[in-house]
Amino acid sequence: MTKKWQLHQSDAVHVARLLELLGLSLVTATVLVNRGYVDVEQARQWLAQDSIGGHDPFLMADMEHAIARLHEAILRQEQICCYGDYDVDGISATSLYLVFLRQQGAQVDYYIPDRKSEGYGLNEEAVRRLARDGVKVLVTIDCGTSSHKKIELANTLGLDVIITDHHQILGKHPEAYAFLNPQRIDCAYPFKGLCSGGLAYKVATAYASKYGSPDFDVTSLVDLAALATIADMVPLEDENRWLVREGLHQITRGARLGVYALKQATEINGNCTEGMVAFRLAPTINAAGRLAHAGLGVELFTSGSMDRTISIAKQLAELNRQRRKIEHGTVAEAITMIDVANVPGAIVVGARGWHVGVLGIVASRLVERFYRPSVVISFDEQGFGRGSVRSVPGVNVCELLSQCADLLEGFGGHPAAAGLQIREMQFPAFQARMAALASGGMDEGTCTLVLKVDAAVALQQIAPTLIRELEQLHPYGVGNPEPQFLGVQLKVLEQRIVGEDHLKLVVRQGNSVPIECIGFRMGLMEEFQGLQGRMVDMVFIAEMNRWKGMDRIQLRIRDMKVRENGAVST
Repeated sequence: MTKKWQLHQSDAVHVARLLELLGLSLVTATVLVNRGYVDVEQARQWLAQDSIGGHDPFLMADMEHAIARLHEAILRQEQICCYGDYDVDGISATSLYLVFLRQQGAQVDYYIPDRKSEGYGLNEEAVRRLARDGVKVLVTIDCGTSSHKKIELANTLGLDVIITDHHQILGKHPEAYAFLNPQRIDCAYPFKGLCSGGLAYKVATAYASKYGSPDFDVTSLVDLAALATIADMVPLEDENRWLVREGLHQITRGARLGVYALKQATEINGNCTEGMVAFRLAPTINAAGRLAHAGLGVELFTSGSMDRTISIAKQLAELNRQRRKIEHGTVAEAITMIDVANVPGAIVVGARGWHVGVLGIVASRLVERFYRPSVVISFDEQGFGRGSVRSVPGVNVCELLSQCADLLEGFGGHPAAAGLQIREMQFPAFQARMAALASGGMDEGTCTLVLKVDAAVALQQIAPTLIRELEQLHPYGVGNPEPQFLGVQLKVLEQRIVGEDHLKLVVRQGNSVPIECIGFRMGLMEEFQGLQGRMVDMVFIAEMNRWKGMDRIQLRIRDMKVRENGAVST
């Protein structure tokens, strides 16, 4: 992969103004200016993290229609079913609906399809089964936008379908009782970046404001919305920033029994950051839908039994350990199928027997390594394949898939991530067409990973006070990336591998104190072998690492270049 370091050229006048009027360090003021916060009052509000307040949920197209039908079902004690997806967004949003609707007195249950045997979204057999079981209102969660035939079937079977989804709309709207999707062109809701967990929170907010009991505090559900928002990698802007910030407070307190048990199982103590959610809690929740059944995640968040909840959390932690082993093996096998000397515009790999639960992660790992849109497909014994797609900035994989629709059994998703179904006989043609389409729309810049660097710093500047100051810019994520810094002429004092493949370094700059560095999944990379005693330039993220009750500064490595005779090697 080609990587380019892009050092931001900050406006010195704006930086000096923030320094003077807000009393910030040079580094923090620079980061704020780089994020576009040049107005002092705007920067002050961002640092203070004042609540922006939520947008009016009734601006969402069909919101009034949807909550009125839910209220009617509750009054009549009609059976409601929440039909969710098996990822963290679907699990968290389904749990949020269940907790809220049960508190309102609803007769409500849930259904999440099995990833391996049923696949993503609504399926005909499940819709028929729910109708036979007496369901009258079907609420889809993180799915339904492209399920036209299944919704038509539900209509004929007497089900009123309320779609709550945030996926791209390709073609006409589904003919549901209500269609809540912020991506609708005719939707007046001002923020389009909600995930399904955030959308569920807005539905609960709307219902509570019009029909709900004053005894129930809707904000008690924000931890579930935050888990979904972080895991689904939607922009941490506008309402999402508030949802995540407030949700992390609840997650840190362990206010929900399931969250408390999950933190114990993943050995999270003290403050819980968005990074801990993204890299520890979310993968553990996802393990339910990947290797077992996503219902475990829903039960974790909705069960009132301490013993049962703790047992589920431990089970999920063990499933996640198994998932990591399967993932590593599949990544290794997938790489053998790629001509690394001539990487195509899009990587498309497939095999029989790959575990469908790890396809998305494997695709992400291929993107990390080769910086190309990547498709990973598992075929069953009948030659039917399910695949996951991950992309790079600037390449909309949904558009690419739409140009391959004649080769596919179905597809859907976001510009950056999607899922598909395909017959094995169509695989060679699909592989070739995806590579050609991606190559045609990609230039050298698209194929280059750009690491945007906020500032060059001396290691002496990286102090606990600076890291605490930078924490005021949290939460970090899509739309508000973690600040990245450049350190030059760092001498590597120690080098070793920790865990399975993580790179651990100790570096010093001049007479600075030694500082530990960690490069996740970099331990076995050829370009980072034999660094001890050598000089490197490094792009890193500065953070505090808690280990055995002690906090210490740690640099999280994003990239390195070895210096040869005082100059950086290329």
